[in-house]
Amino acid sequence: MAGPLQGIRVIELAGIGPGPFAGMMLADHGAEVIRVDRPGARIDARDPLLRGRRVIGVDLKSPQGRALVLDLVKGADALFEGFRPGVTERLGLGPADCHAVNPTLVYGRMTGWGQFGPYAHAAGHDINYIALAGALHGYGRAGDKPTPPINMVGDFGGGGMMLAFGMVSALLHAKTTGQGQVIDCAMTDGAAALMAMIWGFRANGIWRDERGVNLLDTGAHMYDTYACADGKFISIGSLEPQFYALLLEKTDLKDDPDFAAQMDAKRWPLLKDRLTALFATKTRDEWCAIMEMTDICFAPVLSMAEAPYHPHNAARQTFVEADGVMQPAPAPRYSATVTAAPRMTKAADTDAILADLGYDADKIGALKAAGTVR
Repeated sequence: MAGPLQGIRVIELAGIGPGPFAGMMLADHGAEVIRVDRPGARIDARDPLLRGRRVIGVDLKSPQGRALVLDLVKGADALFEGFRPGVTERLGLGPADCHAVNPTLVYGRMTGWGQFGPYAHAAGHDINYIALAGALHGYGRAGDKPTPPINMVGDFGGGGMMLAFGMVSALLHAKTTGQGQVIDCAMTDGAAALMAMIWGFRANGIWRDERGVNLLDTGAHMYDTYACADGKFISIGSLEPQFYALLLEKTDLKDDPDFAAQMDAKRWPLLKDRLTALFATKTRDEWCAIMEMTDICFAPVLSMAEAPYHPHNAARQTFVEADGVMQPAPAPRYSATVTAAPRMTKAADTDAILADLGYDADKIGALKAAGTVR
């Protein structure tokens, strides 16, 4: 694929969720990503997380499978895995094993809790990682329980994207020094890092460690979502004074004394109730006609079915259709190394990948007969 990572080869030891997301990011931006899956594993041709890959099915528990992966490692720039700590070491594919055949290899490790610490060997999911990181506590309405933001913050923001960033950083280091290294990417660490600005607010005394009472957590009337007359929703983010003034102008509230003290947090609940009643008087489309593409900081809340067809998203091709599957396009964009359109992964490339390694037909046949590859 085209992109700034063209010429980089990455080995992905198959996993779910954040690992494949990191692989998607790397493949989207031009890396050749070879996904090593279980023999006979089903490839979901509708899954954007698997796009852009070459796939080979390998029995990692067999000596022949281990040797095959190490052959792949010899010609690779990077490898990443998402197993619990110690699993790849037991398979003979840990960092020391891989660096013995390729000292410049970047070895990425994706886990929820990290490679060490009291929780390191425990099972978990996104909701648990962001809970321990101090992030989940802040998501939700005042007086209500914490509400997980799907699995965006731990799995994908703090996990997969952080791993992709770490691998590219380590690849740059390897290129300049000839030295490979290991990346310990923990979703707890990544989720905590995503909260850096909020920690700064807290240090400066402008953030209460309480849900739904702060400027950016739906505590403020000018930063929230509101239901419209048709049951659809709009989003308002009028934080800056000039944007807030325009909000009041477009809602005919500019002369209302209740709204004059924008940052008086004690009045926010009352002002929110008033805006709730006001926004419920018109449909979402009617509010769009009044506020869309202004400096109010406004946007309609679109469903997944709607988002690809909004004029702005359509103009930018934020979403694309590949092999009949609507999905987000690669992001971000580059002026010189334009990324290619997504290509869905449909089937394993076992024979071609083995041929690239120099395996002849007899050896490939023997590995297939033994069930080592498929």
